Formats: sequence, structure tokens, C-alpha cells
Amino acid sequence: MGSPCQRLKLNMTERLEKAIARLKALPTDKQDAIATLILEELEDDEQWDESFTRSPDLLAKLAAEAMAEYRATNLHQTQQNRDRT
Repeated sequence: MGSPCQRLKLNMTERLEKAIARLKALPTDKQDAIATLILEELEDDEQWDESFTRSPDLLAKLAAEAMAEYRATNLHQTQQNRDRT
């Protein structure tokens, strides 16, 4: 079946392969810095996904509150514009 690296390569996009090839040419301190950023971003995405999965009702409630606030602000601005004319 191949090594984990070979299996990983089969699932990698061409764009990702190009990015990794360019990263390999960088000094190790820059490679580590970029790797840290990527890993932190992936961890952050996983945490958001987990949060949304655990609390879909909360997410729906927050979305409804945001829409209500948007509509109220939009209505208020429309009324102000009418008052000016």
C-alpha cells in the first residue's frame, strides 16, 4: 500500500504539492514558522467545526439575533433617510 508519505501524496492537490515544494527550499526556521501557522489554522478550524456541531441551536439563535439587529439598523437608517427628504 505504500508509506504514509506516499499515501498522503496521493491525496494532495497539485497546488498543495507546489506549495510544499517551495517550502522545502526555505531555511528550516522559516519552514517551522510556516508549519506552525498552518497547524494553528487547522486546529482553529477543527475547534470551530466542533463548536458548531455541538451547538447547532445556539448557532441558529445567534444567526437570528444578527439578522434582527441588521434589520433594525437597516429600518432605522431608512427612517432617517425619509426624515431628511
